[in-house]
Amino acid sequence: MKKTLLTVCTAFIFASLDAQTIQDGINHLYADRFKNAEQTFQKILASNPNVAEATYWLGQTYLDMDNNDAARQLYDKALAANGNNPIIMVGKGHVLLLDKKKDEARQMFESAVTLSTTKKGEDPVILNAIGRANVDAKEGNPEYAVQVLEKAFQRDSKNADIALNLGNAYRKRDVGIGGRAYESYKTATEINPRFAYPWVRIAKIYETQRQWDLVLENLNKAIQVDPSFSLAYYELFFYYFFNGKFDEATNYFNKYTASRPNEDRAEDEYLNAQLCWGKKDYNCAITKAEAVKTSMGARVKPRILKLLAYSYLGKGDFATAKNYVDEFFAKEKDGFVGPDYQLKVDIYSGAGVPCDVLYGVYMEGASADTVQQSKIDYLAQAADYFKSKNCKQQEADMRMVWFETRGNASPTYLVNFGILYLQADALLKADSIFARYIGLEPDSIYGYSWRGRVNYSLDTTMTVEPFVTNMITSYDKALTIAATDAERYKSHGVTAAKTLAAYYVNIRRERDTALTYTYKGLAIDSTDPGLKNIRDILEKSKNQKPAGKTAGSKPSAAIRKPVEKS
Repeated sequence: MKKTLLTVCTAFIFASLDAQTIQDGINHLYADRFKNAEQTFQKILASNPNVAEATYWLGQTYLDMDNNDAARQLYDKALAANGNNPIIMVGKGHVLLLDKKKDEARQMFESAVTLSTTKKGEDPVILNAIGRANVDAKEGNPEYAVQVLEKAFQRDSKNADIALNLGNAYRKRDVGIGGRAYESYKTATEINPRFAYPWVRIAKIYETQRQWDLVLENLNKAIQVDPSFSLAYYELFFYYFFNGKFDEATNYFNKYTASRPNEDRAEDEYLNAQLCWGKKDYNCAITKAEAVKTSMGARVKPRILKLLAYSYLGKGDFATAKNYVDEFFAKEKDGFVGPDYQLKVDIYSGAGVPCDVLYGVYMEGASADTVQQSKIDYLAQAADYFKSKNCKQQEADMRMVWFETRGNASPTYLVNFGILYLQADALLKADSIFARYIGLEPDSIYGYSWRGRVNYSLDTTMTVEPFVTNMITSYDKALTIAATDAERYKSHGVTAAKTLAAYYVNIRRERDTALTYTYKGLAIDSTDPGLKNIRDILEKSKNQKPAGKTAGSKPSAAIRKPVEKS
């Protein structure tokens, strides 16, 4: 269970001592103190094994500790003893969702609702737990979560935890839109002013919007509300860490560890290793991260592997870094973020992996990004990366994906992308791009001029269709447009005139037509030595022999050589 989705069911506050102890355990769990939470719930169950709420929350603790097997066994044992307990059924449904058994989970949830419904209606506690499960599990249904949580809040509008879970459900359903989630989180703080977690969730909304001042403001509000709230210190550590302020990060690291007595120190050592990496002390980072990996064994978290990949990359040991990044991608089950794919690209590039493979990695990252603006920025970054590596084909492909994803980009971009394809010798792609640009900007010279050049490059013999026709029509139109503004379009007009003159004299043996195009070019630039030379040769030849009577003869090299390939 992800920290950012962990919630607490405050409705389980009873008058008895055990109920208060349950709430203490929930508070520990909620604040990132997993061992303390586990011990609290185990103590309750040791005194009375029939406290279903304690069993449920102990299972939730195991899930948050990434020990799904322990949660599964706990719920199965409890259901074997009492198969009709609604809250245990919800816990089991939660595990089924994590096991990707969506239909079985839904049946378990609906049975729990039926069994807990009274004359007053459906139980908001059960609805709340169902909503939380569907938000937490990747296979959960966010629309279903919203439905049950809205119903729960209607039944108990003074329950701050339901408001919090509803905010989480809105965030999962309405990806990239934080308005309704924000309102629900604010409602939770108004219902219970001592509830710290909603402030952390609000900070996470602003984090996706990159409003860093508001991230910091809301994390500090969580601390003000509850100075012992470990999760806020954890988030503040990473806030300063990612902003490169390692002294402040160290300060919050110390506060985080101090707020979690009796906890597993592996998390602390991981954060400590992060600090070493941030300070570019890669040997320190590797030593600490390797120690955590050894201590956790088969249960090592993927993020440890990622940190090791980063650290070996920092040392320039690409082979070892590649082993770790591959292991990280194989074991991470909660999905990836853009920087994960950039890490993989950087390591693969250093290890000599070719550009086409790197392109595939970047595209996986783009597919995983569900926030439109974030994806657009990511694609631009990827294209710039390929530019830095002189991978022109991949740069052009990535820029085209960026163009399509953005949706409202200027057609002028297509000219630049087509030139990239031309430089990468991807001529058919270049031709299609310039043809598309012509369709969008039919009065612009650039599409015609570059398409003429591409089609000449596709067939330098000037005999193969459709390349010949494309070249002639494109250059003819470019020459016409160039004549409207000779100074601005001089180079395009001269290139078109030379190529068409060469085609008509060399291939078609139509010297008069070739001479016509030569004069059109000279009308644009009367000083061009190449055009003047072609004119002189054609005029002299015309005076000596009629055009079309020189089959088999070789034209002058000055005429035979058309435009150079870009």
